[in-house]
Amino acid sequence: MSNQQKTIASKGSDPAFFSCWDIHSYYGESYIVQGVSFDVREGEIIALLGRNGAGKTSTLRSIARADEPQVQHGEIWLDHQPLHSMKDYEVAQIGVALVPEDRCVIGGLTVEENLQLAQIEKPIGWSLERIYEHFPRLKERRSQDGVTLSGGEQQMLAVARALARDIKLLLLDEPYEGLAPVIVHEIEDILLNIKKLGITTIIVEQNAVAALRLADRALILDTGKIVFDGSAQEVLDNEELRHQYLAI
Repeated sequence: MSNQQKTIASKGSDPAFFSCWDIHSYYGESYIVQGVSFDVREGEIIALLGRNGAGKTSTLRSIARADEPQVQHGEIWLDHQPLHSMKDYEVAQIGVALVPEDRCVIGGLTVEENLQLAQIEKPIGWSLERIYEHFPRLKERRSQDGVTLSGGEQQMLAVARALARDIKLLLLDEPYEGLAPVIVHEIEDILLNIKKLGITTIIVEQNAVAALRLADRALILDTGKIVFDGSAQEVLDNEELRHQYLAI
């Protein structure tokens, strides 16, 4: 095994807070996620990286048990609970929140109404007061229609809606897409504050340098398989690895 293909988590290791074991997922006949395995410690931030089409978003959607792709083999565990045997709404109920690339802010509702809607179903997470403490921009715009926010503010709202539920695992798909560097830094600060609270985060991001700056560890996917599992700093320091798999 090369230096770039580090040992992935095994079933015989100590149980992790979150674990994927040999996940295989399909869109119809298309084989997208090809035997992905990894472990995550509680409160860790993971950057899930790779070129376009590597299977990053499909891996996130597999974890969240979205309708597609279909997971046809493997196990997914969160805090000793088998996500692989659950429906998507059951996964959400036990504390997994997927924030998709399009953010899914609901038009015709104010910022505050978007947040309140997330709190209709139990278990309820952060109060509005706590959300506004961590997201002061949202407090300033709480009476504004959610879809009229800037891209960065919509991303903050999407993350805040996830926190309005009682979550253990936050899955972020392209959170920095189209955002100015100053807004990226604001969101980084928010995610670091979330980390201090023990919430585990997996980030899929094309802006690899920004994701690595934030993350504890990096996983690199290539054609649906993990080819690297190591520290974020190792990726930043390894020009050959970055060029081969991330084109940076």
